[in-house]
Amino acid sequence: MPSFVEVADRVWVARYQRHDVNVSVVEGELGLVVVDTNSAAGIAETMEDLRRLSPRPVVAIVNTHAHFDHVEGNSTLRETYDGPPVTAHESAAAAIEPPPGRTFSSVATIDLGDRALELVHPGRGHTDGDLVVRVEGADVLLAGDLVEESAAPAYGKDSFPMDWPLSLDLVLDLVGAATVVVPGHGAPVDRTFVEEQRAAIGVVAETIRDLASRGVRVDDALGETQWPYPAEVLEHAVRRGYAHLPRSQKRLPLL
Repeated sequence: MPSFVEVADRVWVARYQRHDVNVSVVEGELGLVVVDTNSAAGIAETMEDLRRLSPRPVVAIVNTHAHFDHVEGNSTLRETYDGPPVTAHESAAAAIEPPPGRTFSSVATIDLGDRALELVHPGRGHTDGDLVVRVEGADVLLAGDLVEESAAPAYGKDSFPMDWPLSLDLVLDLVGAATVVVPGHGAPVDRTFVEEQRAAIGVVAETIRDLASRGVRVDDALGETQWPYPAEVLEHAVRRGYAHLPRSQKRLPLL
């Protein structure tokens, strides 16, 4: 059974087999903050692990983005711990039912008395509402699905492949040589891993830009050249990328 593992000072991560999703907990003087809350099918297991981890109250919840495997446990946690507030980026909150009560556009903080959590929206990437979490006094970054370890980056129907590289550049500004980076899925990684993933995501974006500038049809793009990830995970990346490029960077025919 999964259990929380301390990856930095009073920062724990539990990795769950269902969806291979990570749930993180940060402890401070005032209590616990839970970052991402698993899916509806997985929250019972998370609650058991959380009770074993600490008897302290959960005083806040953070959602790194709006996808179901990161937010569906919100209601169970709030019911169990007397309604701790949920914080998310404003774009993520608009996609969550019920929506978080605290939103922000760029940067927000959560005060735990003896330490604070800094929530940063580095830009669009996996979704338009991604955030990362820095913990005062701990060299750790909770990166959500902007970073993925156990699979290729998840380019879904709500992804922003042309923005993702620049968003990861801002993430890297928050990561030092010894920083532990906790991805949304998979094992914790280091700065080198994030740099390599940023480079591959950048290749995806620049390849889309190049193909569109040469008038390659979107339906032909995946077979036109080599990609850093398997074609089956890039269908939405290509279609979203073509759609998001300005007209000045495209040549006909494209469709």
